[in-house]
Amino acid sequence: MACRISELVIDAADPERLAAFWSEVLGYVELGREDDGSIAIGPPGVGFGGPQPTLVLSPSSDPRAGKLRLHIDVNATDRDQDAELERLLALGARPADVGQTGTESWHVLADPEGNEFCLLHTRLQPL
Repeated sequence: MACRISELVIDAADPERLAAFWSEVLGYVELGREDDGSIAIGPPGVGFGGPQPTLVLSPSSDPRAGKLRLHIDVNATDRDQDAELERLLALGARPADVGQTGTESWHVLADPEGNEFCLLHTRLQPL
């Protein structure tokens, strides 16, 4: 028996803003809200427990200290990497420098709250 990643919880100063951003990036929809202000998003028509993990944007006023120890990697499913990079930048992502050399096949970006993520080169089939 093995485990599966079912949720990724991201602390957010503005859960509403990050939920909107990541919903657009991943094609997710809002699944629910908790009394503490957390917003869960996930694949439409599937929700929690499907093949893709849901994201929970949890309110937090704690300042971020240093580089993230975990980040998300994404791959385009319906366009090439350059076109997807343009789309992500238009949604509010911005380039991030974490010490890359410039020869990498991926792009390091930051979401609207500065959380780094990578856009990888390989196009994946949609689920």
